[in-house]
Formats: sequence, C-alpha cells, structure tokens
Amino acid sequence: MPTRFAPERFTAFTDAVVAIAMTLLILPLLESVTDAAERGIRTADFLRETSGQLVSFILSFVLIATFWMEHHRTYRRVTAITPALLWINIGWLLTIVWLPVPTAMLGQLPTDAVQATVYIGTLILTQIATLTAKLYLLRHLDLADIPAEALRRGCAGDIAAVILFLVALILAAWVHPIGYLALLLLVLVGPLERGLLRLRR
Repeated sequence: MPTRFAPERFTAFTDAVVAIAMTLLILPLLESVTDAAERGIRTADFLRETSGQLVSFILSFVLIATFWMEHHRTYRRVTAITPALLWINIGWLLTIVWLPVPTAMLGQLPTDAVQATVYIGTLILTQIATLTAKLYLLRHLDLADIPAEALRRGCAGDIAAVILFLVALILAAWVHPIGYLALLLLVLVGPLERGLLRLRR
C-alpha cells in the first residue's frame, strides 16, 4: 500500500497558499495608488486610469475563489492523501500561484493573442488539474467518502469548463472586440455538463 497522509495539513496548506495568491492580486493596484499620489492625481482620474487593473483584479479574484470552492467541496470529503494526489494538488497550486502574473499583464499591458493565451491558458491548466484529481479519486474510491456518480458528474462539469475556456481563449485571442468578455461563456457550464452526461449515458 502506498504511503498515505492525513488530509488536515494538506488542506490547511492549500488554503494558506490560495489566500496568499488572492492577496497578491491587489499588489499592482497598491503600487498604482502610490504612483498616482506622487503625481498628484485625483481619485476619479485614478479610477479611470486603472480601470483595466480593477477589472482584472476582480475577475481573477472571483475565478480563484470559484476554483477554491470547488476544491474545498471535493477535498472536505477526502479521508486520505496519497503521494500522487499530493502532486496533483501541487500542480493545481502552481497554476493558482502563477495567476497573479498574467492578471497584472491583463491590467497593465495592451491586449494581444499572447496575453490571452497566457491568462486563459492558466485557467485551463487549473481546470485540468481539478479534473485530474477527480479522475484519480474515481479510480481510488477508498480515498474519499464521495459516491462514484458524484465524481463522474464533477468530471463532466470540469470537462465542460475546459471546453468553454478553450472557446473563450479563441475568442479573446483572435476576436479582439469581444476580448475577455468571452469568459462569460462559463455561465453555460451547467447546461454543457448535463449534455455531456446525457451523451455518456
């Protein structure tokens, strides 16, 4: 039997890293406040100048929070952690910790295809890591108190999200008037998930 770890320290470590990553999202805005103060800019002008940074901060904050909530829903029912599951989670954390970098790019650099690929590509990798963990748990049902059917539904939801992220990436990278509004496609995760489950049956 492979080495197994208690989930408490695992989830505490994950929560701490996610909290730090979410906090780092605000740092570019804090630097912009200092710069604006040195230039004597009024509050209204500051908000107008940094509107892109504000939008990217809120967008990434909400996305990380959403990823964390899904992670929490899954891992609160995990009873043991294997080395493989640990490394899957470390891969997931890597994408979360990296996200503040493309977020800063999104708020401060001109929009282009490379920027969209880096930003949305990071989100796709996060979702793939989420999916990988569920597939692993589906093959090792003794590690969690989660019914197999619930894991299959979760996998379908993750696959639906990956598909929609890929469509959003194409639109954001090459249909510039739409830009990152393409991420609103994620509201279709539920219907697409149900469609995938029907296809499976």
